[in-house]
Order: sequence, then structure tokens, then C-alpha cells
Amino acid sequence: MSLYRKKFERIKNMKGFVLKKDFSFGALSFLVLTLFLAIGAIVQFSLYPSMPHEAVVMVSVATFVASLIIALFPLWAVVMALILILWVAVVGGLSLYLYPITALSTLGLLFSSAFQMVYQWDKVIVLRLGKFNKVHGPGLFFLIPLVDRIAEFIDTRIRATDFSAEKTLTKDTVPVHVDALAFWMIWDAKKAILEVEDYTEAVILSAQTALRDSIGKHYLRSLLSEREELGKEIQQVLDAKTNPWGVTILSIEITDIIIPKELEDSLSKQAQAEREKESRIILGAAEVEIAKKFAEASEQYANDPIALQLRSMNMIYEGIRQNNSMMLMPASILDHMDFGSVMGTAAMQKVEQEKHKNEKHTKTEEEKHEHDQN
Repeated sequence: MSLYRKKFERIKNMKGFVLKKDFSFGALSFLVLTLFLAIGAIVQFSLYPSMPHEAVVMVSVATFVASLIIALFPLWAVVMALILILWVAVVGGLSLYLYPITALSTLGLLFSSAFQMVYQWDKVIVLRLGKFNKVHGPGLFFLIPLVDRIAEFIDTRIRATDFSAEKTLTKDTVPVHVDALAFWMIWDAKKAILEVEDYTEAVILSAQTALRDSIGKHYLRSLLSEREELGKEIQQVLDAKTNPWGVTILSIEITDIIIPKELEDSLSKQAQAEREKESRIILGAAEVEIAKKFAEASEQYANDPIALQLRSMNMIYEGIRQNNSMMLMPASILDHMDFGSVMGTAAMQKVEQEKHKNEKHTKTEEEKHEHDQN
């Protein structure tokens, strides 16, 4: 028994029970049936005025019960079986003189099932005597009773279907679990019904196969960093396969890539090491730039000792102010940073500069005067 069960578990596309139907029995069908019953009652009482009302009501109720059964099982075989039961009940149990309302009830059950309403986003495949007849678009259309049947209602809107590839090896033999999402639509309802048995399952299985094949062609690094390119590759392969079925694959999006926990920790450590390496390189480059700036500043301070002393005093002040603490330093440093001596030295240096400037100006005037005399 277990071997028998395993045999069928290997069949991935084994279909479950699906109730077939030849047409759709909706609100419009009940409206048409009500009109036929009203006409039947009028004809019945016009031909047989003395007919008891209870008998007419019983036929009408039996017809509505039959319509409810048809709404649950919309098959022409069910319609014919219920019509036959209605006639047997009327002729054998009620009265043969109820044939006017019974005949119109029969026509009502047939023609109410023949009026079909298709929504804007649907397409309907109609078979006539078992052969393809026509694809009906949105709106109202009519089926020939017992001759035409609807193969299927096709929703032409864009659909989103998720699929996955479990424990698939990459090109560098890393087992991964990849989840993806496919956006697709049916552009040819006739091909989708006549060319493939179950287009939805065919799309999902084909997408899984294409995903597994694409994973096997790529390294793990490219899977993690090039998801968009991987989705486009799968979309092209899958679209080429599903186009003959009247299905177009609009896009494939990789939603998640799950790798083993051990490898995830290893990749995390590797990424952390690379980030630390980059930070140290950036820090070294910053140190080089700072050293260059210090070299330029030292050239300026070498020619201007006053500025160097003022800068030293400013550094000490900033350190005390920011840290809000006491600083210990040699007394010799304080001697060089005496504000009075610094200002005196600055004044002496300024006097010397003015004296030198005046001497230079006087010398220039004397040279000019001698030149004019000559």
C-alpha cells in the first residue's frame, strides 16, 4: 500500500477533483427562467381557467428547485435529467393538462442556461459538438442548448505566481533555497486551452525548472549581487517556452535567497573584514593628507615664531575648555607662552619691520634724486 502511495506522490502534476461545467448559471439565467414561468402561468390559465392554482404553483416551485440544482451542477446532462423528472412528475402525479406551463418551464430551463454573461477581463472558449467554435469576449452571448458548451472561462488579467527552488546547487556547489515571483498573463485564450491541459501548473513547473537551471549556471556571489539580471534571464527562457501556449511572462523577480547558516556566518565575517580593510585604507589616506597639511603649516610657522606661539597657546586653551580638566606641562613651555613677552616680541618685530621699510623707502628716494641730477 505504501509503495502504491509513493508511486502517485512522484506525479507532481497530478490533478485533483475539479467539477466540470458546460455553462454558467447566474442571475441573468434566473431572470430568464422567471419570465418563462410567468408566460407559462398566463398561458396555462388562459387555456384551462379551472385548473387549480396549487398545481401550477407546484410546477413552478419544482422548476425553481431544478434551477438551483443546475446552478450547482451546470451540465447539459443535469438539465435534461431534471426536465425528464419534471415531466414524469407532472404526467404521472399531477395532471396532463398542466402541459402548457410544463412546456414553458422546459424551455425556460434550456434557454436560461443558454444566456451567458462574460466579464470585461474574461474570455470564453466555446465548443460546438466537441469542436472549437469561437472565443467570446466580454458581454452577453448565447449558447445553442445541448450543442454548445463552454470549455473554460479565461482570466486575461496579469497574475502573480510564487515559486521556489529548494536545495539547488550553484556553480560553486553551494546549496541554496531561492524564492521567486512570476508576473504573467494569457494573451491567447484559444492556445491556453487547446495546447496545454493546465496552463497554470505548466507555468509554475516550467518556472521552477528554469530557476534551477539558471542557479546551476551562476556562482553564489553573482546570485546575491545580480538578482535583476538573473530574473531577466529566467524570464527570457520561460517566455520562449510559454509563448506557444498563449502565455506571456512579463517579469521574474527574485524575492529571497537562503544559504546555509555556516556559510552565512562565514560571508558575514568576510564582509566585516573587507569593511575594516577599507576603513583602514581610508584612515591611512587621511593620515597622508594630514601630514601634508602639517608640513605646509610647519613652513609657515618656521618663518613666523609669533604665530607658532599663539597657536600653541590656542591648543592648550582648546584642550582645557573641551576636556574641562587640568593639564600638566613643563614650566619651560609656559615661559615661551607668556602673553606679555609674546606681545612685546610682536611689537618689537613690528617696529623692526617699519624701520626696515622706512630705510628702504629713503634709499629709493636718494637713488631717484641722484638719477634726476645726472
